[in-house]
Amino acid sequence: MEIILADKAGFCFGVKRAVEMTEKELKNSDDKIYSLGPLIHNPQAVKKFEEKGLKTIDEIGEIGEINNSKVVIRSHGVSKEVVDKMVEQNLDIIDSTCPYVKSVHKKVEEFHKQGYNIVIVGDKNHPEIIGINGWCNNEAFIINSEEEALNLPKMDKVCVVSQTTNTQEKFITLSHIVKDKGDEVKIFNTICNATNQRQEACKEVAKKVDAMIVIGGYHSSNTKKLADISKKYCEHVYHIETKDELPLEELKKFNKIGITAGASTPDWIIKEVIEIMENINNNEMLEAIESSFTTIRRGDIVKGKVIFVTDNEVMVNINYKSDGIITKDELSNDPDVNPKDLINQGDEIDVYVVKLDDGEGNVVLSTKRVDEFKSWDIIENSYKEKERVECKVLNVVKGGLSVLVHGINGFMPASQISLNYVSDLNPYKGKTLIAKIIDFDRSRRRIILSRKEVEREELNNKRKELWESLEVDQIREGVVQRLTDFGAFVDLGGVDGLIHISDLSWNRIKHPSEVVTEGQRVNVKVLSFDKEKNRISLGLKQTVEEPWVAFSKNVSIGDIVEGIVVNLLDFGAFVRLKEGVDGLLHVSQISKEHVNKPSDVLNIGDKIKVKVIDINGEDKKISLSLKDAIEAEENENEESLPVEKEEIDVTIGDIIEKN
Repeated sequence: MEIILADKAGFCFGVKRAVEMTEKELKNSDDKIYSLGPLIHNPQAVKKFEEKGLKTIDEIGEIGEINNSKVVIRSHGVSKEVVDKMVEQNLDIIDSTCPYVKSVHKKVEEFHKQGYNIVIVGDKNHPEIIGINGWCNNEAFIINSEEEALNLPKMDKVCVVSQTTNTQEKFITLSHIVKDKGDEVKIFNTICNATNQRQEACKEVAKKVDAMIVIGGYHSSNTKKLADISKKYCEHVYHIETKDELPLEELKKFNKIGITAGASTPDWIIKEVIEIMENINNNEMLEAIESSFTTIRRGDIVKGKVIFVTDNEVMVNINYKSDGIITKDELSNDPDVNPKDLINQGDEIDVYVVKLDDGEGNVVLSTKRVDEFKSWDIIENSYKEKERVECKVLNVVKGGLSVLVHGINGFMPASQISLNYVSDLNPYKGKTLIAKIIDFDRSRRRIILSRKEVEREELNNKRKELWESLEVDQIREGVVQRLTDFGAFVDLGGVDGLIHISDLSWNRIKHPSEVVTEGQRVNVKVLSFDKEKNRISLGLKQTVEEPWVAFSKNVSIGDIVEGIVVNLLDFGAFVRLKEGVDGLLHVSQISKEHVNKPSDVLNIGDKIKVKVIDINGEDKKISLSLKDAIEAEENENEESLPVEKEEIDVTIGDIIEKN
């Protein structure tokens, strides 16, 4: 087997400079050192730096008020706004921005000030592009495809720059389209020369070999581009991050293998890969492959990497001499599930070993069984800790509800559904309920749940909160629960209080139903309470002004007022005025003419105008006169007529509005 290493593989100048600057600071400084974003796009290298004391942060604000702090600006660079914030916070800045990237910042800032529209060719989510855009007030047009370039608007002046790790082919294609979008267009090819050289070297090697190994972070933009270039010229391309991901069994069939690495790949990772490849040939290759295999047994849970996904199955590399297959029914309990909706190629997943050989040499795997094991652990812990769980109601069954909790079937008896009796269980189908596990037996796969326990806890909490917050003279909202002859019971939130019939209304009533109805929301006043006896005395009438007080404020002797006849007796009629107080209209005050009894003239419910002829504040008694009101109206009408007036005759009927 021949190994060819491409020129310019590994750290570029900018990344190498950032790494060396950071290592120097870590070695010589006692200050806390932070990296604004991962120092380089290589998780293994980032981990090593973190072990040395470098802390990665996403925002400047994460540093807080810690003194003696230094912040590394990585080679990708940052926006002007971020730099200004760091200066404002008096942070010690270690600026390892790649000089090539920094020159793009200056160019963009300069042309933006001159009124040019800035167009950046690159990935809008890449930190380098985000940083560049920040030097033109985040107003740049960012394009990464021909469609995006064609959709650009017409502009007067345009300045075009590129992500430094772009391919020459993409930049030339897109900048050619942009050229027609402006009257004056300045195009600057800001692709790093080292990037171009690395891509050309990768291309030349890929043309000569049977397989290409591209080493670098999966999130590294320049590494992905190397993989894309390799695929154009070589059929078999493997993008890996470390030596552990080398597909040794597949590589043994190739005679000539090329290796390249992204700009963020440390030398030590490249060397590890080359050493394995150089030391493996023929028998050594087979030995290495065998020794690299994991020993597995039926019932084991192992990690695997998804090779491909179809509509019916998932193929997984579990680092065993055979790949593993997850069939649709071992993926989920849902027969309609599409594997592509659950798993993607490249995913790392935990799998359960069902069988070592399915008859065709494949290992039979399951993910749903792994999930089930985890679910049982979660459910058992929830039971022990008496935690609440979510459960979805699947169906109504004999004696209760069939439910699903963390993907496992459970049962909720009808008696445990609610504190109140539930006659029809069908409305619960499909609902998600919060419940507690009241019985659990893993060996018998039994899970019994109760929603009633949750309701009881919530009710007790409400009661506790209510008693703690209750005060005399407090106004609270409640719901009328039931009516009795002596009053109305009101739910204040877990505890019922009683409004005695005498406290329902300022007027005399025969039954609470004259004032309130069951289910009605009311504001009530707390008159007294006794927690030990679980009693709360409430008042409804106390929430409004006392009628006599309102009457005293608004009405004086001699006023003509309107009222409704509410009672008829032989000696007179009682009239309720708008303030809610009752006045007596004596039979002698009904008419100038003789009236035997009030019912000869009046009916209960009649609206009449009466004159207040006396107010007894001490006894709270009011005397009224209908005949005086009639006389007053006659006088008023006479005064409003011309000098030559007609005779006016106002009768009782004119002043009474029948109900």
